Amino acid sequence: MTLDTPTYTLQQGRLPLLISIPHLGTELPPEFAAGMSDSAPIKQDTDWHLDRLYGFAAGLGASVLQAKVSRYVIDLNRPPGGESLYPGQTTTGLCPTETFRGEPLYEQAQAPDAAQQADRLARYWRPYHDALRTELDRLKAQHGAVLLWDAHSIASMLPRLFEGKLPDLNFGTADGRSCAPAIIERVVAEVGGSGFSHVVNGRFKGGYITRHYGSPADRVHAIQLEMGQDLYMLEDPPFSYLEYKATSVQPLLQKMLLTALSELDRLTA
Repeated sequence: MTLDTPTYTLQQGRLPLLISIPHLGTELPPEFAAGMSDSAPIKQDTDWHLDRLYGFAAGLGASVLQAKVSRYVIDLNRPPGGESLYPGQTTTGLCPTETFRGEPLYEQAQAPDAAQQADRLARYWRPYHDALRTELDRLKAQHGAVLLWDAHSIASMLPRLFEGKLPDLNFGTADGRSCAPAIIERVVAEVGGSGFSHVVNGRFKGGYITRHYGSPADRVHAIQLEMGQDLYMLEDPPFSYLEYKATSVQPLLQKMLLTALSELDRLTA
């Protein structure tokens, strides 16, 4: 069953697996775009093409939740109160006013005020999270436990956010709080010998979705995967999908998901 709404698309599956892609959206409603700078329409910080990269997942039986609105309108992976997830480190907010590279997103005095941010929360943020919570509850009721895989990608080099080149695969489990150790250990074991570099709970430990919903004691295990975009696409405009690169990483993605499900089943038995 597929639910298609103005803010998200949800394809419901049969496995205890929900893949969330909160930064896939590219829509900039005209009412917001009118006050934005020339940097905004480029939408450079989008998690481009992850629907295509994870295109195999629905066929496996996973549920897939995809955002439609751009993160420049509101960031679905930030707390509703706007507090920083990485105190002391450079990051962007709930309703970003600048890009990852520090470019302003709004013309002077056009940034959303408190009332406008509250409106965006109600119109975009809450529907996505209501759908996420409802689907997690549905899958957990059916299977006894559920895996939430929060799918992200980012430019592999962003000096403003991190030094040097980011590892290829950046796993986040909120320093071990959002997922049973056995699950993430088996997932990471699949990376060995793949030729891809990786880190667990490095620069990216998991955003709001991973931290808020991941609760092993409640049988919800959450993992965020932040991938370097150079693994599957052109990192500069026009941000083209590179099939020859994507086909190298897709088998590993599939293997990691199936391995995580196998371990989830073992823990639930």
